[in-house]
Amino acid sequence: MARRFDGPRLVIASHNAGKVREIGDLLAPHGVEVVSAGDLDLAEPEETGATFVENAVIKAEAAARAARLPALADDSGLAVHALGGRPGIHSARWAGPGRDFALAMRKLEDALVGHADRTAHFACALALAWPDGHVETVEGTVHGTLVWPPRGGNGFGYDPMFVADGRDRTFGEMEPAAKHAISHRADAFRKLVAICFDTRTK
Repeated sequence: MARRFDGPRLVIASHNAGKVREIGDLLAPHGVEVVSAGDLDLAEPEETGATFVENAVIKAEAAARAARLPALADDSGLAVHALGGRPGIHSARWAGPGRDFALAMRKLEDALVGHADRTAHFACALALAWPDGHVETVEGTVHGTLVWPPRGGNGFGYDPMFVADGRDRTFGEMEPAAKHAISHRADAFRKLVAICFDTRTK
């Protein structure tokens, strides 16, 4: 039986402003007050997991222990099929220490030279951890195709390269509400809400 979230305040275990904003938007209908790990000046734990789920759990548990509040962590990335799933859990690392995603997208495009297959999917794992050590996890995906050059200034990360199946605009060209409706993070959130937040929906 999944544990329901019943507190008024939740830590978003991320220092990524774009990710914090998206998660905050998705939680808004559920009356949850959110604060980010960055706002609380929490240390970022080393992500030593081999999967998105393992890394999300590491981040959520660390934030929950440090803040003594329930904490929600996301670990997500882009899996490019022609590259055997890379960059995958290393998606942010491809952007370097300065989180330069223009550089990461250029690196990705260079790696795709000679590949006809430009399909990819975004994956997202969410972990909701409580200070007592209990954790709930879910995963979500969205499939699409990579384009070059990048298009649009919305979103973050690899969004300007990614066109979801059945769409003609990149995530970088979409308004936030349109992206939230179909994204990997939204897919994971629907699952998390169903098991942990439904009774709080207003």
